[in-house]
Amino acid sequence: MQIALQAISKRYRFEWIFKNVNYSFQQGSSYAILGPNGSGKSTLLKILSGHLSPSKGVIGFMTEGKKLDLDAVYREISYAAPYIELIEEFTLREALRFHQKFRSFKEGMQTKDLMELLQFSKAKNKEIRHFSSGMKQRLKLVLAICSETPVLLLDEPTTNLDREGTQWYRDLIGKFAKDRLLIVASNVEEDYSFCENEINVMDYK
Repeated sequence: MQIALQAISKRYRFEWIFKNVNYSFQQGSSYAILGPNGSGKSTLLKILSGHLSPSKGVIGFMTEGKKLDLDAVYREISYAAPYIELIEEFTLREALRFHQKFRSFKEGMQTKDLMELLQFSKAKNKEIRHFSSGMKQRLKLVLAICSETPVLLLDEPTTNLDREGTQWYRDLIGKFAKDRLLIVASNVEEDYSFCENEINVMDYK
């Protein structure tokens, strides 16, 4: 999977968030999108996911040398971010099974495997609305990182995680992000220090 940006710019009302981003993201490589709060990191990530259109420029998605139709892009991407909501009326077991109806998990992983990976299997019948913020964040990360997709997008992945949770996240990346196109948007070094490439949004103002 390849994502190519050609002169991508985004504007809200009269303010340009960034201008003329030319960049190619390749599967098998990892990228950190950097910049201070409010600089446009999340906006760029949303454009890369195909959920937000640029004000100017062209974004192209290629797989196996062929252009991918925009309507099919969502099947190739897993995305975790603080602003992406979970269905809080579901129990943990229901949430995992519901997700699996639309996207398979890696290496034939089943619900019980994911519960063990989350490290709170005793909460399998607990509704997500009763989870702590850290438990919700772990669930978001597992749903994204453990899905069988070539592209993985993470926005501020250690939000609401303590030191142990941050190490858990990094272990998860080490185990399941290999050979994927991984893009992490954050200004917290622990979130992205393993990334091979860095893009600073402030360079495109």
